[in-house]
Amino acid sequence: MQTETWIQDIVSQLTLEEKIGMIHGNGLFRTGGVERLGIPPLVMTDGPIGIRADFEDQLWKPNGMTSDYTSYFPCGSALAATFNPKLAKLNGQVLGEEARGRGKDVLLAPSINIKRTPLCGRNFEYMSEDPYLVEALCVPFIEGIQENDVAACVKHLAANSQETDRMAVDTIVDERTLEELYLKAFYAAITKGRSYCMMGAYNKLNGEFCCSSKQLLNKLVREDWNYDGTIISDWGGVHDTIDAAESALDIEMDVHYEFSSHYLAEPLKKKVEEGILEEALIDKKVSNILRLMKRLHMLGDEQETRKSGIYSNMEHHQAALDIARESVILLKNEDDRLPIKTKGMRKIAIIGENAIRIHSNKGGSSELKALYETSPLLGIKKVLGGNVSVSYAKGYEVADKLDSIYDDEESWQASSTQEVDISSIRMGTKAEEQERLRREAVELAKTVDEVIFIGGLNHAYDLEGVDREDMILPYGQDSVIEAVLEANPNTVVVMIAGSPVEMPWADKAKAIVYQYYAGMEGGTALAEVLFGKVNPSGKLPETFPYHATDCLPVQLGEMGKPGYVTFKEELKVGYRQYDTEQKEVAFCFGHGLSYTKFEYSDMKATVTESDDEVTVELSLMIENTGKVKGQEIVQIYVGSKNPSVFRPLHELKAFQKVTLAPEEKKEVKIKLQKDTFSYYSMEEKQFIIEAGTYTIEAGSSSRDIRECLTIELHR
Repeated sequence: MQTETWIQDIVSQLTLEEKIGMIHGNGLFRTGGVERLGIPPLVMTDGPIGIRADFEDQLWKPNGMTSDYTSYFPCGSALAATFNPKLAKLNGQVLGEEARGRGKDVLLAPSINIKRTPLCGRNFEYMSEDPYLVEALCVPFIEGIQENDVAACVKHLAANSQETDRMAVDTIVDERTLEELYLKAFYAAITKGRSYCMMGAYNKLNGEFCCSSKQLLNKLVREDWNYDGTIISDWGGVHDTIDAAESALDIEMDVHYEFSSHYLAEPLKKKVEEGILEEALIDKKVSNILRLMKRLHMLGDEQETRKSGIYSNMEHHQAALDIARESVILLKNEDDRLPIKTKGMRKIAIIGENAIRIHSNKGGSSELKALYETSPLLGIKKVLGGNVSVSYAKGYEVADKLDSIYDDEESWQASSTQEVDISSIRMGTKAEEQERLRREAVELAKTVDEVIFIGGLNHAYDLEGVDREDMILPYGQDSVIEAVLEANPNTVVVMIAGSPVEMPWADKAKAIVYQYYAGMEGGTALAEVLFGKVNPSGKLPETFPYHATDCLPVQLGEMGKPGYVTFKEELKVGYRQYDTEQKEVAFCFGHGLSYTKFEYSDMKATVTESDDEVTVELSLMIENTGKVKGQEIVQIYVGSKNPSVFRPLHELKAFQKVTLAPEEKKEVKIKLQKDTFSYYSMEEKQFIIEAGTYTIEAGSSSRDIRECLTIELHR
């Protein structure tokens, strides 16, 4: 029997109560099943960096078992820093295996919202400010997950760019900006990655709640994109029974466990019985759920062929290390300060609380019950061994109340859709204690051969539900770094965070390393880079401005507002703003150094045009001119010389990661097609290409362009 015919046959056998039970939460992470017809519940889990701990079915309380310790993978920003689609595929594969091994059907990942500003509290979960980079990584990530008979659930659609007033804020975005920036990766996720599920965002978009928006879900996703997958609400993202029923939303989930009172539960049943809503609306939702279950081999005899998965095994831990290694970003390396030479070293000082801090168990819905997490201090000690004396000083005091909201799991989870009082999380620090710790760090820095400062942020600042107020390092870290650098000018500075931070001491530091939250082997990967066992190859997937106020949405006062926020900057997001305006930044998009040097040469382009296609075949040579093996990310940017509408100076349209031995030279070939050169026309309501002159640039970052040529298109 054909799948669609089978689906309709099953739907016809279901009672109204059974159908309604399938379209809303009947447990905190599951829907209802229909045992008499062999339809199981649909079991879901967070999230993008690992499979979350198991909770009681009807209570926000961990079940207390020791069988749900999980592998902890680098966050979305760290994965994006690798610029490596193969690692994205691997990341998806191991996450899918772990989800299936834990008995889950839907993995609530990947998170692919555009990083509109540096201040969004949830930025660490997201990948990039650039939609092409997000697309290039999320598609293989999704494919990897779904190889394991687990559905990816790409989230959060759409324009979800702040945590302030996240349950109600109305994001006002023009059509072109939506199409070119905020929808592009979602479209790729379902048309190229074929994500089986999609999650709506909490916010409103142009006046409609995303989880029940007819314009967004019915018109765009179902009709224009022809999506036949399952659309799931974010937990608590539904606000009205009729709106949700008439929308293309399939499943309502919530943080509250009065399951029968969900909008798509008893209130929906009542409206159908009263003739206010047609039962056919429910049939569509059930059909989409059954189609998902067929795809996952959850029904009938197909269950015997379903993959069983595995979790917390050595191969997955190795994968976490492989990803972490390529995520480390070398921002500055004056006088070849790094890698640190261990020959003759006897004493080294590690200063900074982030050297010993664990990050896996905080941050919101991405928190994990990790099997283990290697801190930077542990990683350094493992790499150095016993012949080097490693001394540690805190340097600064972390003063926050973050632990208090996690002491009562039920309280945090059940109230997670309510506004968070920042003052209840972030506190000031005691000046006397901070001064004592600073002096202790300075004195230690004077007595050793090498000093590494490891600071940055933690999940009091990179946190679901709360945005940052600025990019300033908390806990007085800047004064500590300044003092330690004065005591030992060779101090290596490491920042661990999920978002950009101000670095007023950057000119004084000879070496700066940046690491996003990098998973269970993050400390190992960092140590390997610092001491030269791994050559860094990570690149910034977002621009680091000097200050948050350099960012146009922040300048315009259109970030972190309650009520509504208007995307007045339109396309000027990230490097599309900074590079177009030629505004100085601390570190540009795509920046990341290596322990070797690469030279670009001889870029050529062959252009082919037809009635419905444009193809540009690029070739260029890249050479490793240094003495160590390394990886370079060749980035291709395209700009239009004389556009009839505003277009950014240039936009990332392709990249390729190349591995080269010392003095090795390779030819890089890249194919660009029509979507490379198009923009969204508000008049024609579609992407079009203008005739004219286009620049094609090849570079090591958005501001380190090595080769450039122009082409003419005659469309």
